[in-house]
Amino acid sequence: MSIDGISLEISIALVDELDVGDYVLVHVGYALAKIDPTEAKRTLELLQELGSAAQERRA
Repeated sequence: MSIDGISLEISIALVDELDVGDYVLVHVGYALAKIDPTEAKRTLELLQELGSAAQERRA
């Protein structure tokens, strides 16, 4: 798994029928559920916005 250049090895033992490129909900190193690509991309966008806002507050 990789997000924003950070790579993490996770277990996919709890989720059936995953393909390379699928999005999953991850908690403590385990994929818990496969999620819709559109929703996953929107969630990533929101997290990036939150990160940018937090950096602006620190400046």
